Amino acid sequence: MDRRLFCVSAAALLHVGVPAQAAVPAMQRHPFTLETKTRERLTKLGRDVPAFVSSYLSHFQPHTSVWGYEDGVVWTGILQLYDATGDKAFLNYVYDDMHTRVASDGALPLFKPIPYNIDMINAGRVLLPLHKATGEARFRKAIDVQFEPLKTFPRTKTSNYWHKARYPWQVWLDGLYMGQPFQTQYARVTKNPALFADTVNQIRTVEKILRHPGNGLYYHGWDESRAQRWADPKTGLSPNFWGRAMGWWVCALIDTYDLSDGFDAQGRADIARILRQTIEALLAVRSRDGLWYQVLDQGTRAGNYEEASASAMITYAILKAARLGIVDAPTRAEGMKSLSALIERFVTPTALNGICQVAGLGGTPYRDGSYDYYLSEKIVANDPKGVGALFMALAEALRV
Repeated sequence: MDRRLFCVSAAALLHVGVPAQAAVPAMQRHPFTLETKTRERLTKLGRDVPAFVSSYLSHFQPHTSVWGYEDGVVWTGILQLYDATGDKAFLNYVYDDMHTRVASDGALPLFKPIPYNIDMINAGRVLLPLHKATGEARFRKAIDVQFEPLKTFPRTKTSNYWHKARYPWQVWLDGLYMGQPFQTQYARVTKNPALFADTVNQIRTVEKILRHPGNGLYYHGWDESRAQRWADPKTGLSPNFWGRAMGWWVCALIDTYDLSDGFDAQGRADIARILRQTIEALLAVRSRDGLWYQVLDQGTRAGNYEEASASAMITYAILKAARLGIVDAPTRAEGMKSLSALIERFVTPTALNGICQVAGLGGTPYRDGSYDYYLSEKIVANDPKGVGALFMALAEALRV
């Protein structure tokens, strides 16, 4: 079967190849307490930062009842804080959450790969760090379980993963973050350069199709079939540049680059180039205070606002890109300015405010991708998509 022309069939949906699932005991969580040194280091980034981190993790409950991307973003941020600080409170926290999610035989009882949904792949990124930290075989086995749906995942004719089975022929920037860092991680685990080549191809295709040739920003989504009302009938592109979509995009680029060391040098160079150019485009539309808007290029338009999750994601990507040598020291300084602005504006001892709760394209009720649509979505505090990104940015700021 030509995977580029893959169509979802009943047989494919029913035979994903996920192993039988073993029973998993109830979660047992250790009390969360930061080490004194960690608290002192976080305080240097912002007076309320350690209190917020402690408060959020002391009260965190899983966002969904399944193996969801939202919780995966938080776990990824926590593990990056562990890697940056060595504070085992962070490692123990994620390990405790895995008590109910990864069985002794590597099964993922809360993983629902049917129907196909690229969002469900993201949480698998925590498995390899946990395997390295603990040596437990269940985490290594679970990595194979997590990858299994990608073997038959539906693709566009350009060979990009569909966003979801219920959003056929569509590529959203969000999906690059959900799938490609994990796929690259799996390529490393299995020593399979073809997987990284596939990732590079998908990234190059997004650059070719979704990037605006003038301002260098990327549209939220693309419908290859042109069937959606939100899609331009000629290009298939959605109408606007959504802040968090580009946040997901730059996080996908930097994390994929980081995980791809040792693979094709030209592919890695292309990812670095795309990221560097994207950061330049994003800095050009940054607010006067150093943050990014809900609709990126329309900061002066009535109703638009500086949005926390996009600002955190872009800041993280800038800081990590500087550490990996993709952008220079002055650009890192701009990233630190944005982090300070983010903390000052949105962080309190108990909340990260200013987060767009959710945004998408199509569906029911229908989301048309218009400016008014993006401004209509609810603004909330402590949504995991924003909090996880903030944790990631904090971790990068501590890596000095």
